[in-house]
Formats: sequence, structure tokens, C-alpha cells
Amino acid sequence: MLFNRATFNPRMPGPDEALKGRPERPFSVPASHTVLGNPLDGPYPAHLEVADFGLGCFWGAERKFWQTPGVWTTAVGYQGGTTPNPTYEEVCSGRTGHTEVVRVVFDPAQVSYETLLKVFWEAHDPTQGYRQGNDVGTQYRSAVYTHSPAQETTAKASRDAYQHVLTKALHNAITTEILPAPTFHFAEPYHQQYLDKNPNGYCGIGGTGVNLSDPGPDAWGSCPVGLTPTDG
Repeated sequence: MLFNRATFNPRMPGPDEALKGRPERPFSVPASHTVLGNPLDGPYPAHLEVADFGLGCFWGAERKFWQTPGVWTTAVGYQGGTTPNPTYEEVCSGRTGHTEVVRVVFDPAQVSYETLLKVFWEAHDPTQGYRQGNDVGTQYRSAVYTHSPAQETTAKASRDAYQHVLTKALHNAITTEILPAPTFHFAEPYHQQYLDKNPNGYCGIGGTGVNLSDPGPDAWGSCPVGLTPTDG
């Protein structure tokens, strides 16, 4: 997952550059989560909600979310591109337009969407454009893909609140894209819960050290700066 490309200048592919893809997924999705035990694929129980986040290498990103209380299942995949049913190799070529994402299925009675956003912002640097640290490419861009108008409103409010504290801490502007959720393409089985299967595997997750206030009745109204590093 680690790509050092000092001279690489990533950009989104044009219509004539995007790979063709395929009409069907070229592999099966594992039946259940190796840590949480619940199915990866839907349909999910009706009381649950879905959230999608892109925050760099999805190996470490997925672990951040499956460790969050109230999360029912997680899965990694690709979103935001044009190539149907892409493979990992195709996404890494930069010619599909997808970013690596984590699908988070959660119980809103146990964990709020605001809390998941807090995990998201603090687990990566959302100011880096098409990269996260040494991981360079369009597949590493920061993204929040929303599943309802309420999620969109909350995501944009949290972005503005986090920008406020980042600016105070002398960080750059947030480059995170916030869009209605495009088609989610599951990643290959070996990527699912990768760091559970490979505890010493690569984890590129690392935040800015700037914390967002704990969500509450007046979420995003007051945002003190903290300096607690995140770990991958």
C-alpha cells in the first residue's frame, strides 16, 4: 500500500483515459466480518445506517471504525470514479477515478454520525489533496459520501468546524470532497479487515494532531484544539 512517488503528479482521468472495467464484480464478498462477525454486504437490518469515508489507505482506516463502539460492520471498497467494478490494480493505476473508502454500518442508537465524523477527521490529514503522507494518488484523496440530506448537512458543518481549528493550528485548507454517495464497489477479499488478518501490516493512518470537539447537543459549536496524536 505504500507508494513513494516524489515526481508523480496525480490527477483525475479524463473520459477517454478511464479504464473500461466490467459489468460484474470479479470476486465474491466474504460472508462476515472477521472481527465483528456481522455480514459485510447488505441488505442490513432496518434500524442501522450507512456512512462512507475515504481517508487514505483503507487498511488502517477500516480498523479505526471497527474499533468504534456502535459500529455493526465495516467493509473496504472503491467510490467516486467512473470505471465499473474496478480491481485494486486498476484503482492504483490512477485511471478509474476512485478513492479507497470504508463503508461503516452503524447503530445510530449507540453511536452518532457526528461521532463517526470526529473519528474520520482526526484519523487523517484532510488538507493533502491526492495523497496521505507517502501514499500518493487520486485513490488516497479525502472524501465523505453521504446517504441522506441530514448526513450531508452534518458533514459540511463538521468540515467547517474542523477547518476553524485547523486554521488556528496553522494548517492548510481542507480538500475533502463531500458528495452524495456514488456506487460502492467492494474491494477484494484480502483487503477486508486486512489488519485483523495481518496485525503487523502497513498502516498509513495518521492525523494532524488537531482534535475536533466531542459531538453533543450543540455539535460543532465549540471546537477546542488538542494535540493528541492518532495512531494507525
